[in-house]
Amino acid sequence: MTKPMNYDKWKKIEVSDDEDDTHPNIDTPSLFRWRHQARVERREQRIEEQRDHEKKSKELIERRKNFNTKLKKLENEGGDVSTLKGEKESLEKEERQWKEKDEEIKKSERLRPLDVDDLTHEGKSKTSINKKTTEERPKNMTEDEQAEYYKQFVEKHKADIKKYGMFRHYDDTQKFLEDHFELVCEETANYLVVWCIDLEMEEKHGLMEHVSHQTMIMQFILELSKSLKVDPRQCVRPFFTRMKTADEQYKQGFFDELQAFRERVQKRAKQKVEDAVKQYEEEERQKRLGPGGLDPVEVMESLPKELQECFESRDVTQLQDVLSKMPRDEAANHLDRCIKSGLWVPNAKDAEGDGDVETKSEEEENQDKVRQDVEKLQVE
Repeated sequence: MTKPMNYDKWKKIEVSDDEDDTHPNIDTPSLFRWRHQARVERREQRIEEQRDHEKKSKELIERRKNFNTKLKKLENEGGDVSTLKGEKESLEKEERQWKEKDEEIKKSERLRPLDVDDLTHEGKSKTSINKKTTEERPKNMTEDEQAEYYKQFVEKHKADIKKYGMFRHYDDTQKFLEDHFELVCEETANYLVVWCIDLEMEEKHGLMEHVSHQTMIMQFILELSKSLKVDPRQCVRPFFTRMKTADEQYKQGFFDELQAFRERVQKRAKQKVEDAVKQYEEEERQKRLGPGGLDPVEVMESLPKELQECFESRDVTQLQDVLSKMPRDEAANHLDRCIKSGLWVPNAKDAEGDGDVETKSEEEENQDKVRQDVEKLQVE
């Protein structure tokens, strides 16, 4: 006949949310949290007492072993064993006390109400992917489709990617990725690389080094998935497990790759800054070009020093004197280049349009005369 099941051990189960008869003035959720905290503290205290009890047991066993060795040695040598009487009595007393304590602990454990921590425990742990909530990356995309997909992906997940880039500890990073499996992909890695380059260009070197570490984690996960030929999301937990338990050689390999990546980022950022400066200078140069397609800055720098001083001071009389002292061909060449670069505008007064005619002063007439004399030197 089958023996009936004994349900006595289920009669006293201590949980935090099994009572509905709380006082109306007491916040029930808070009360449950307090009870749970009290259970946790009592459990930790029991574990600590058990550890001390086991430690004491090992000490007594070691002392008993040493005592027996000394006793046997005295007996073999014919010594006086009564000298060990005090030590023997002390040891036996402590052993009796330990046994009494051991019985108390066992009895207390039998009578202690069960709680949810005793009833549940983790049996197995594995990574599973909810296909309904994670994105599937399209396959066999063209370059234009890849660019569009990357753009849409970044617009949707930019905030989470940047949040991932700011984590510092492996445990936090692993948990975040397991909660956001959609980030474990090439698009995230590509955005992180671009972000690192931008930070280096902005001279935020410390932040770049921090984000580059997170970038390397993502790249290692992707490389691990390629080597195992599995979905990258299935490699999150294996990667972090490997990093936490790997030998120094594996970790050194990771940090060597990280350092090489940082050097590539610095080199690329420097090149992009140089290219941006060149592009800006060229754009400014195009804006400066005169009617003949020459750069006034370049023409000005190529002029003899005495001509440069004339243009800087805008002294027409001095300009006439300098040009008159030069050979005709040389003066005409300089003047032609000045006109093509916009440094000198011939017939400037005539180009002002029909306005009210005013009587010219003696100085204006002199400047016109000088201008006409200089323009005669232009190569026809």
